[in-house]
Amino acid sequence: MKITSQKIRDAARGQDCTINIAGVCMYDSATTVFCHFPDEHNGMGTKASDISGGFGCDLCHSALDGRHPQNAPSQVDAEFYMRRSQTRTLARLVEMGIVKVHGFDA
Repeated sequence: MKITSQKIRDAARGQDCTINIAGVCMYDSATTVFCHFPDEHNGMGTKASDISGGFGCDLCHSALDGRHPQNAPSQVDAEFYMRRSQTRTLARLVEMGIVKVHGFDA
């Protein structure tokens, strides 16, 4: 099931980058957007599910998307940064009350 949520996408606005690629991150929350990471739902012209992503500044997002090859991490490092960001972002979404985890009280 593909999950699409405008609230999740909008939640990135003004947040700190959770990707934080070493030597790349600009730590500028004014440029943070919701960045989709590959999952079984993405493909040509189709974005991944909105739970497969993280909050990313412009430079980290561009590095992962390959728009700035000189800043692109290796595939192994990219996987690390994406999964770490996804975990950090989901925790932040829970703190914000956008995602609920049954049995967890913040």
